[in-house]
Amino acid sequence: MPARRLAAATAAAAVTVLGLLPASAAHATDGDGKAGEAAKTSTHQTGGAGAAVLRVDLTVSTLNKTVKAPLALTLNEVRAPASANKTALSATLDGVEGGKPFNVLRADVATARGTVDKSRAEGYANLAHAQVHLPGLPAMPLIEVQQVTSKAVCKAGKRPTAQSNVLGDVVVLGKKATLSSSGTTTVDVPAVGTVRLDLSRTATTSRTAAATALELNVSVNPLKLNVSEVEGKITLAKATCEAPGAPGSEIGSQAAPGPKKPEHLAETGGSSATPYLVAGGAALLALGGGAVVLGRRRRGAGAGDGA
Repeated sequence: MPARRLAAATAAAAVTVLGLLPASAAHATDGDGKAGEAAKTSTHQTGGAGAAVLRVDLTVSTLNKTVKAPLALTLNEVRAPASANKTALSATLDGVEGGKPFNVLRADVATARGTVDKSRAEGYANLAHAQVHLPGLPAMPLIEVQQVTSKAVCKAGKRPTAQSNVLGDVVVLGKKATLSSSGTTTVDVPAVGTVRLDLSRTATTSRTAAATALELNVSVNPLKLNVSEVEGKITLAKATCEAPGAPGSEIGSQAAPGPKKPEHLAETGGSSATPYLVAGGAALLALGGGAVVLGRRRRGAGAGDGA
């Protein structure tokens, strides 16, 4: 009886051990054993550029009416890729000059250009031999310039640049203006008004640039042609740009590959502990079998003695 009990216990233990082995595979890796692939995202930002020869943002007040009429105009305003070369700009306002068109700007050259490619963006504006007029002052130009230019250049991966140039004399309301490169110039004309000029304003960041040749803050009182007051801002030759993103930039992470498993284990669902479990089960079965044989011999010997 003790031998039978030992054999039964040993066999049960062997079955328990073998029962720990997985019956099937829950997950299988690729044939080459890789745990993951690289995850990469390519990014590329398109740059931009723009330019304008003239931008007018004024409010015109009339004498015989309590009306303030906006005068908002641009000449040769472009966004890359584009260019423009118009040399004249006219406008009409109700109640001013009998509703007839009046010239705001006339120039020999008025060019705006914007260009963009994968590595560079550039804005450019040029104005030459130009006169700007205000409503109510048909005979006296607000400003006369010989030449003004602005240029903004943005290259991928480099610091943007911006520059403006004012060449030749600048005449404001019939008076020659002495421009200051370090600040603001103010021109006062009795019985007409005041103009404040900012010369060659530039600004840059890590990816953008802007340049303005002249910016005029205007406050005049013509008291002619039914115009009592003109106020606002005028911009001459402005250029801007934004740098393109660096080509081929990649953002992402690569999953670290796990330990490579034998292919037959991946197919059957085995693990690294499988060989040890199999060996242990086999040992227990062998031990149980030996106990059974020993028990039979003892029973045979006992039977012979009884005979």
